[in-house]
Formats: sequence, C-alpha cells, structure tokens
Amino acid sequence: MPGSLNNPEEAKYLPLCSLNLHLYLQKHDGHFTVIQLVGMLRGIASGMKYLSDMGYVHRDLAARNILVNSNLMCKVSDFGLSRVLEDDPEAYSVQIYSQNHMSTYRKFSSASDAWSYGIVMWEVMSYGERPYWEMSNQDVILSIEEGYRLPAPMGCPASLHQLMLHCWQKERNHRPKFSDIVSFLDKLIRNPSTLHNLVEDVLV
Repeated sequence: MPGSLNNPEEAKYLPLCSLNLHLYLQKHDGHFTVIQLVGMLRGIASGMKYLSDMGYVHRDLAARNILVNSNLMCKVSDFGLSRVLEDDPEAYSVQIYSQNHMSTYRKFSSASDAWSYGIVMWEVMSYGERPYWEMSNQDVILSIEEGYRLPAPMGCPASLHQLMLHCWQKERNHRPKFSDIVSFLDKLIRNPSTLHNLVEDVLV
C-alpha cells in the first residue's frame, strides 16, 4: 500500500508535497478563496474514493495526515492504521476521528472514514482550527452521543456545513459515499453559485 498517494500513477508528484495540510492552513490563514478550499477538499475526497474503491479503510484521516504542495494539490497520507476490509471485515478498534479529539469503539468502514472526512472539511474551512477546541475526549464523546455537532466555521457556506453534517450522521448507512462527495464538490467547482444550495438538492 503506497504511503502517501491517491493512486500509484501519482508517485512522481510526491516530492512536491512538503507540508501537512494542518500546518499549511495555519500558515496561510485566510489566504484562499472558498473555491480554492473546495478544490483541496475535492482532492482529498478523490484520494479517499480511490482507497474505498480498492477496499481500504484509512482509520486516521485528519488534516495532519494530508500532504499539500504550493499548487494546493492534496494527497492522502499516513496509512499506518489502514486495513483491507476483506482481510479483517469485523475489525473493532479505537476510531480516531481527528487529532485525538474524539475516540470511541466502533467498527471501521468507509462510513467511519466519511465521518473523519467531515472533520477534515471543518479543519480546512477553519484554516486548521482545533476541532472541539479544548474539550476533553470524554466530553466530545458524550456531546456527540447527545447529538452535538460542530458549528459551521466562520465564512463557511451553508452547503459545505450541511455536507459535514451528512458525514456526521449517527447511522453510518446515512453517510455519503466518497463517490457522492466527489460528485458534489465537482458541481460546486463547476458552478460556485451552488454553494448556497442545500446538500439534499445536490447529493442525489
């Protein structure tokens, strides 16, 4: 399994990816347009779609595990916790949703990666702010079980926050597939006016 590629054909781009996305966003706080940020999210979703299509679960998707270059090309990285579903279909372990801000025992699947992707979206749109701020892991777990979800970052279009909320559906079968996420983000890039549409109007 390649350690930091969306697919093996993209190996030649790896040397250009010098910073993890979390640090890059903090360094360039407020410097990008919404569509540029959406383009970064689209690249991450494309990489996760590739992993999902190959039968892999990442299990530690977070902005710190995304590599980005000066052209804003993003590559999914750090597959240390990844598993092939067919090799371990009933695996249970600690699910890390983002930077150790939440962990709880759950079954790993592409749906758990979708939850983590929603956290990555929040990190990107907030320019690397810490999800759940100073809440302890236990407080985060209890709050989520009670229905709490992260609010939209400042300046985040409603459609993107609604996509995050879709990723954070309690029922994993209700979370979007990465193919749906890629298609949705492609539509936003082609027609930025749809940033103001409801996700339900587009994720079909």
